[in-house]
Amino acid sequence: MKAVLFDLDGTLIDTAADFIRIIQDMCRAENCEVVAADLIRTQVSEGARAMVKLVYPHLEVDDPVFLAHRQRFLDLYGADIAVETDLFEGMYPLLDELEARGIPWGIVTNKPRGLSEALLAALNLTERCAVLVCPEDVTRTKPDPEPMYLAARQINLPAEQIIYVGDHPRDIEAGRNAGMYTILAAYGYLPLSHKDDLTAWQADCIVNDISELRQKVCQLLKLESEKPVVL
Repeated sequence: MKAVLFDLDGTLIDTAADFIRIIQDMCRAENCEVVAADLIRTQVSEGARAMVKLVYPHLEVDDPVFLAHRQRFLDLYGADIAVETDLFEGMYPLLDELEARGIPWGIVTNKPRGLSEALLAALNLTERCAVLVCPEDVTRTKPDPEPMYLAARQINLPAEQIIYVGDHPRDIEAGRNAGMYTILAAYGYLPLSHKDDLTAWQADCIVNDISELRQKVCQLLKLESEKPVVL
């Protein structure tokens, strides 16, 4: 293994607090019951439509009124994209260690490019990230392996030499379909419909926190020895 790729929300970056803030503010504006933070968290990886549906369950997702609410949600999020957002605790040292050893890391996400780039810029990660693949870059998104193969080409490595870390079944499926080593981030935003049996995802490995993730990544990249890795 010679590189590490991450899903974005719920895997590399803990974005839930800002989504919770916006969705709950939308509930208050509508004078409706405020959606519980834990429930919003499980919908983050499902995208904007799923989160907005929590506020407007009576509207069809193709209803112009629903689409207007979805756009309002995206506008609010884009305007204040990292008020309470940061990397998961322990992730900065892991990225530092990868960079110190010359191991490229990057992101393959279903988050739109504009929001992804704004988020990375807000956290000063733009120059550190070796590759960013978003839905606009491909014709088929995860769980299709196309974005995984694109990321592999952009860092000039075979997919089989790359670790992919994600917190959604489509992440693991996409990584497996591309022949990558897959790690399920059980600390992330696991969807309610899939969180009871994580072994069913068929990931190569399951980690419960960043400490376990670091240990596994270092093992796979053979970083445990004192001698630096030379690529």
